[in-house]
Amino acid sequence: MSETTSKNAVVLLSGGLDSATTAYLSASQGYTLYALTVDYNQRHKCELEAAKRVAAAIGVRQHIMFPLDLRLFGGSSLTSEMEVVKYVPLEKIGQQIPTSYVPARNLLFLSLALAFAETVNAETVFIGISATDYSGYPDCRPEFIEAFSETAQLATAAGVSGRSIRIETPLIGLSKKETILLGLSLGVDYSLTHTCYDPLPDGKSCGRCESCLLRRRGFEEAELPDPLMQKYV
Repeated sequence: MSETTSKNAVVLLSGGLDSATTAYLSASQGYTLYALTVDYNQRHKCELEAAKRVAAAIGVRQHIMFPLDLRLFGGSSLTSEMEVVKYVPLEKIGQQIPTSYVPARNLLFLSLALAFAETVNAETVFIGISATDYSGYPDCRPEFIEAFSETAQLATAAGVSGRSIRIETPLIGLSKKETILLGLSLGVDYSLTHTCYDPLPDGKSCGRCESCLLRRRGFEEAELPDPLMQKYV
């Protein structure tokens, strides 16, 4: 099938649990996948290797690792020497914007994915954000996706010519438990993924940052073992 007639999609692939599930889900829908991973000089750079593992396992058509050094801006515990907050009670996660919020990250990532989508004639961009147990990030809300989708049609040649590029967020209404169960039904190997925001030099997950805590709760609620548990300290 030629690139101009196939059902193409761009998937934002961080290497985390949500993005891996989204990639497998989009593949199950018959899309030829083009994966985009952004190397923004994040603290947890080992997630880039996880993204490569997931991309290889799913067999994407092309995987671009896009360099974008957000440490030039800083403003986040993921892109500066600011401390990553640990041991936040689960019931308090999401009540305020955490230090791990990277200013406008999803806006930047979706803009890059949209540009990539135009070049490969993709009809859809997939992003694995969740609004039900997200960590207080304003760019994970349905309202943001709706606004960006409208802007995408105004800002692209595809949009003004009538060939809209959809922004799909299949996990946005799912809990971590539901995401994990969906992923396992699709054959996702979660041992390939990486979740921790503040891993140790040997790659072990800290088990204490908000991202680790949410992942752990998801597997516990699903009553399933996390294949990365041995990597927790």
